Amino acid sequence: MTPSVLALIGATIVFSSFLSGVFGMAGGMVLLGVLLNYFDVATGMILFSIIQLFANGWRVLQWRRYVLWPILGWYVVGAAISFAGMWTIAFVPDKAMVYLALGLMPFVVEALPAAMRPNIEWRGVPFITGLATTIIQILAGVGGLFLDIFFQKSMLDRKTTNATKAVAQSFSHIVRALYFGSLSGVGDLPLWATGPAVLLAIAGTSLAPFVIERMTDHGFRQWTRAIIFAISAIYLARAGWLFWNR
Repeated sequence: MTPSVLALIGATIVFSSFLSGVFGMAGGMVLLGVLLNYFDVATGMILFSIIQLFANGWRVLQWRRYVLWPILGWYVVGAAISFAGMWTIAFVPDKAMVYLALGLMPFVVEALPAAMRPNIEWRGVPFITGLATTIIQILAGVGGLFLDIFFQKSMLDRKTTNATKAVAQSFSHIVRALYFGSLSGVGDLPLWATGPAVLLAIAGTSLAPFVIERMTDHGFRQWTRAIIFAISAIYLARAGWLFWNR
């Protein structure tokens, strides 16, 4: 890779980690979209998982006192079942499909009636959340937006929401890395670059609390919505381009 490409990826890691650190989502959409321009799907997914694991893990440490730990247990059980099922199928999506899924997901979520959106605080919902979100994580690469569906009807504040989602997503990144790594190996993953990438991810995440402390819960939701739909529109255009040039 040229120095300019490495610089672009590095800047994207910092920015996307900061974005995820503030909103609990959206950053992964940005990072994965850039990585898929330079790596095949399996390699991009593994590198993306490593970077996001440390970014989310650092977020967990920052907001650990706000995490609702009881939710995680059932989430992990559901995720493990999904992982086993998807690994049996051994499905690896192509780039066009990943971009299409990334772009469509926010609009599908928006179309879902509010009355049909479950509450993560309800009994049994964390298990369903882990089951469904893991499938989305494998097929689309990013499941933060889908995961947010289960938090929208809760009475949790932005800090508790962000912290609890960070724990769930950290586990999902481990599952995704194991899935693609077991099916495709590490491919042309630049192992030398993982260390600097992790440090950049932590640096970006460390900047987020300065913004979160100054935001209101209302502003948090408004900015999240605007950013996600802007990114989604770009990815739909990218998917259309890839399908057109097949």
